[in-house]
Amino acid sequence: METANIFVLGLDEKNLRTLRDVPHAEEYRFRPLLDKEELQHGEIRITELIEKAQRRLDAFEGRIDAIVGYWDFPVSSMTPILCRRYGLRGPPLEAVAKCEHKYWSRLEQREVTDAYPRFALVDPHGPDRPPESLRYPIWIKPVKSYSSELAFRVADDAEYARAMERIREGVGRLGKAFDTVLERVDAPPEVAEAGGTACLAEEAMSGVQATVEGYTREGRVHVYGIVDSLNYPGTSSFMRYQYPSSLPPAMQQRLTEISERVMERIGLDDSTFCIEFFCRPEEGDACILEINPRHSQSHAEMFEQVDGIPNHHCMVSLALGRDPHLPHRQGPYAVAAKCHLRHFRDGVVRHRASAAAIERLRREMPGVQVVPVVDVGMRLSEAPTAHDSYSYELAHIYVGADDEESLQRKYDRCVAALDFRFDDEEDG
Repeated sequence: METANIFVLGLDEKNLRTLRDVPHAEEYRFRPLLDKEELQHGEIRITELIEKAQRRLDAFEGRIDAIVGYWDFPVSSMTPILCRRYGLRGPPLEAVAKCEHKYWSRLEQREVTDAYPRFALVDPHGPDRPPESLRYPIWIKPVKSYSSELAFRVADDAEYARAMERIREGVGRLGKAFDTVLERVDAPPEVAEAGGTACLAEEAMSGVQATVEGYTREGRVHVYGIVDSLNYPGTSSFMRYQYPSSLPPAMQQRLTEISERVMERIGLDDSTFCIEFFCRPEEGDACILEINPRHSQSHAEMFEQVDGIPNHHCMVSLALGRDPHLPHRQGPYAVAAKCHLRHFRDGVVRHRASAAAIERLRREMPGVQVVPVVDVGMRLSEAPTAHDSYSYELAHIYVGADDEESLQRKYDRCVAALDFRFDDEEDG
């Protein structure tokens, strides 16, 4: 069989290893298309990135069979633009924009469900107080952001004013580029007028968090897994993703039904997706946090450890017109997690375990992978990795285990072995 050439926007070594574990990988050639650094760091110049990608694709002498990506904006918007140009399978750009523009997404959700908080569109250059329709505590965030960048939970007018000042300084990094995407689609007047540098204010949600993963194919929505999201106690910062979900079956069914209705409404097709929820199982309540028009590469190892195949399989199969079905519970472990080791103050990294020590740890503990994201000498606030508004990522720790107690033991051993030490500084 002839090898399929699959171009991957922002292909990185970690995900290349995972892609090589999907079924029929021997029939695929995964080719890098731009790198993660130029796609996600600094000022995002999406028009230049699209043109650069097109030059590389035009110069390729073989057949282009698929263009895929698993990163957030601008990759999530570039993928449908490039697929359309080269006549490949991919989601409609307008449906992607409906998911990515946080206010437009809320308008679409409102048409088919009540599973959303009270919300309002906000001008970042307007009054330093929230709309009167909202009550504290609220979240204020740009209509286009990712990894909780420039997202702030505020409890009073003073905190709101400080958050808006921070947002005004940085909202253009993604927002101006997203304006370029909005020019290519038929957005509602209020969305088009607001553009990509407006903000969404919404009342804070409560409960436990979970993410529904699925895909759409030929207009039909398929949910293939639900992942729990656990925060550090007393914070809004992710501690770990854990699969499979421990939510009651009735709650999982409710999340699935909401996801199906919303995705049918939005019209995302030939695409993976993941929808983040807050839910209160005791009351049967659920609220959508956000919709991502891509699958989560962060979850790939968990699906492989529990179900036997990484979720990248769905992305690749959809792009090639193949069956994206995932197996169920055929992996080596009963439970798996991706853990985000964080530090909650700025500072300089003075020590962490060596690469040799980390490799030794991997050999000694089956089902464990440790990926540091900062190194000795780095100031956390200047590290080339995304972080939320309240913490700094140090490492990603992937763990597969026979039960949750064993998973916690493995994680604790990894944290101790990493042995991070800092010269702390107070955040400004």
